[in-house]
Amino acid sequence: MNRLILSLLAACCVLSLAAANPKREFRGAWLHTVFQEQYRKQSTAENQAYLRSQLDKLKAAGVNAVVFQVRPQADAFYPSNLEPWSRFLTDGGKTPSPAWDPLRFMIDECHARGMELHAWLNPYRVTTSEKQTLPAKHIYHKHPEWFVRYGGKLYFDPGLPESRQFINDVVRDIVTRYDVDAIHFDDYFYPYPVEGQQFPDKSSYARYGNGMNIGDWRRKNVDLLIESLHQTISEAAPGTLFSISPFGIWRNKSSDPRGSKTNGLQNYDALYADVLLWAENGWIDYLVPQLYWSLENPRASYQVLADWWNEYNPAANTNLYIGQDIAVTMKTPDLAPSTDPNQLRHKVGITRALPGIEGNCWWPGYSLTANTGGIADSLARDLQATPAMMPVYHFTAVTPAEPVKVKANGRKITWDAPTEADADRADRACKYAVYRFDTVSDIDTERPEAFLGVTWKREWTADRPGVYVVTSLNRANLESYPAKPVTVK
Repeated sequence: MNRLILSLLAACCVLSLAAANPKREFRGAWLHTVFQEQYRKQSTAENQAYLRSQLDKLKAAGVNAVVFQVRPQADAFYPSNLEPWSRFLTDGGKTPSPAWDPLRFMIDECHARGMELHAWLNPYRVTTSEKQTLPAKHIYHKHPEWFVRYGGKLYFDPGLPESRQFINDVVRDIVTRYDVDAIHFDDYFYPYPVEGQQFPDKSSYARYGNGMNIGDWRRKNVDLLIESLHQTISEAAPGTLFSISPFGIWRNKSSDPRGSKTNGLQNYDALYADVLLWAENGWIDYLVPQLYWSLENPRASYQVLADWWNEYNPAANTNLYIGQDIAVTMKTPDLAPSTDPNQLRHKVGITRALPGIEGNCWWPGYSLTANTGGIADSLARDLQATPAMMPVYHFTAVTPAEPVKVKANGRKITWDAPTEADADRADRACKYAVYRFDTVSDIDTERPEAFLGVTWKREWTADRPGVYVVTSLNRANLESYPAKPVTVK
């Protein structure tokens, strides 16, 4: 009986936390382009209309960050002098006709809706099948010695300095030409193991291994890539985030005392991705481990792994969010004593209860826009019913100055940017938060229900009378003091 009472109390606590929409929370959604044939089949106008519709639906569900795949396999969803147009957008590396720039389009459309755009790249993958051919201008034809074939697929050899330099060149090109809010990598580092095959890096290991254990050497290669990308982004575009979404298990406890009580594939050993090291060294701004399992999965429990990541992530350096699989979450009944037909509220309640976790990212975004299992309705009606500001990042402690000359002309509120001539790009105001209150005496910008949203413009159209307050945000999402309030009648 006592155990049942404790179980009921714990369930009630998690559900109550799920119901409390916080002011700050990462609410992302991945939109992948690899294997998405609709983009190549649709015209430019149809693609733009399709993406606007996807963003409208994500916005309605409370999403505030869109993680859009712009480099699925050493190709580009943007014009590039380094890599060809993606085969998932055009045939043979041809320029889209009529010409358009999907990355710039997505930045503009996301910002217009108060959402961030995080540019998602795969670092090493070049092909996804044995039969795939590469356009004539692909870097492979100029430097075939940089590549290896494994499981019938082509990859950059992670052991070569030339591979790391080229990937850095690609990232530098993006962050210097586009105002992306983040550069994002998922779980593909060294490829997932192919049974009966060894990764063919004997040549680069013989040249650069220096007697290291080959596993340690491979991890070192990925460490060098992540560290150099951190430096590249920090130098070229200070304040642009760098993020990683790793496979959900770092190591099992059977392999490492620090590991989780799980029994599955390990990032550290199979993909040579030591994500804890990257977080500890401050090379990445946020982590999104992919916890694509049910709460009670016997080999990799969502509950066990959420607790583990919460414990081991060094939050002083790196923000932590959870990658959520929509199909698994919405098709799996909740644990007793709950009678919920899915695990959505329970999982969100866990992320909100654990102090080191500050949000979720939904996989795939197309399942969210399709309202799989009613998830979009549940988020819009309940779990993400009010807008959320992004969490604060840790690369700066400088707070931006507040907006100036705030005024209301009818329902239209306008303001000027603060003067911050000496401020670093990462520190100065780049966007604004808007709040509404009934009266001046009600003003409290910590109230989640008063927060209306973020805008990159210096204007806002009020939808009803009230007292409106505007603050500045910098790229770390540090918030200024409120500007002088204005009244809309």
